[in-house]
Amino acid sequence: MKKLLASVLTGTMALSLLAGCGGGGGGSTEGGASTEGGSSDGSKNITMVLSQRDEWLSTLDTAAKDSASAAGYKMTSQDSLSDTNKQIQFVTSAAAAGEKAIIVNLVDPNIAGDIIEAAGDMKVVFVNRPPQDMSLLNENAVYVGSDELTSGKFQGEWLVEHFKAEGKTDIKYILLNGIMGQVSTTNRTASVLQALKDGGINATEASAPLACDFDRAEAMTQITPLLTSGTQFDCIISNNDAMALGAIEALENADIDPASIPIVGIDATADGRQAVKDGKMSMTVFQNAKGQGEGAMKAALNMLEGKPINDGTEYEVASDNPYVIWVPFEPVTSDNVAEYDNR
Repeated sequence: MKKLLASVLTGTMALSLLAGCGGGGGGSTEGGASTEGGSSDGSKNITMVLSQRDEWLSTLDTAAKDSASAAGYKMTSQDSLSDTNKQIQFVTSAAAAGEKAIIVNLVDPNIAGDIIEAAGDMKVVFVNRPPQDMSLLNENAVYVGSDELTSGKFQGEWLVEHFKAEGKTDIKYILLNGIMGQVSTTNRTASVLQALKDGGINATEASAPLACDFDRAEAMTQITPLLTSGTQFDCIISNNDAMALGAIEALENADIDPASIPIVGIDATADGRQAVKDGKMSMTVFQNAKGQGEGAMKAALNMLEGKPINDGTEYEVASDNPYVIWVPFEPVTSDNVAEYDNR
């Protein structure tokens, strides 16, 4: 671990020099940090280090930034571009700048220990993607996110109700996996399959799971050959909305009506909600990006002020871990999708 930190310290000076010269009024940059509106010694500045930037994470980022501003802090966001070394460099740079807390959306759950070491005396909030080793969490390092075991459970429960209404108890599914090895991918997959089993549905694979990295284009590419090979399937289960939308596009390109096949996603993104409204996606599961962003910033500020980590929020601390805040998942169907347009 020390060798890893030594390798990134060489980049600290360059990154520190960028502090104060990047970004616009929103304070969001890729390689630099804006200190406008913050403290010159870094004590009123907080950095959020994203694994990458997409629609969902951008919403989380904006919510955290707004929460920081309301508390008199300046938040700068950095994009790691899915590079673990870059992510550790950003953390090291924030510590060198005198910041007191940092929020990290992990590129790799296995580097949480390296992040904590690079943070030094800073308070650390992991958001959305938990450490692989949750025992690393303590009074100075906490996690804010949603319990992935409930996301797939909501998908499975909807599918059970759907197929039982059709009189089916034996089905074949195509599974679109996110990034393999990530806790979210593992738990979303395990929980949907367990919910099907618990509901009395005998679900078997129509094909080997497709590892599509949470990416819409990759899902479309990978599922397309199955649509022309004669593969028989009863539903498409996706670990997120983006991949489900890729599958919908592939079905339409193959002249197959996506409304004729149950397709379930997770995240309730704007495009995902529209697909539910259009009848192309059967259901999705709302993952509260604003709630996670606000919750992460609140947790950081609460740790700095010596308050309970969920103080000032509506979210509960996990019953089995005092260093975890859960922001609940919620099922979204055609019956309630409109309620989520402004959330």
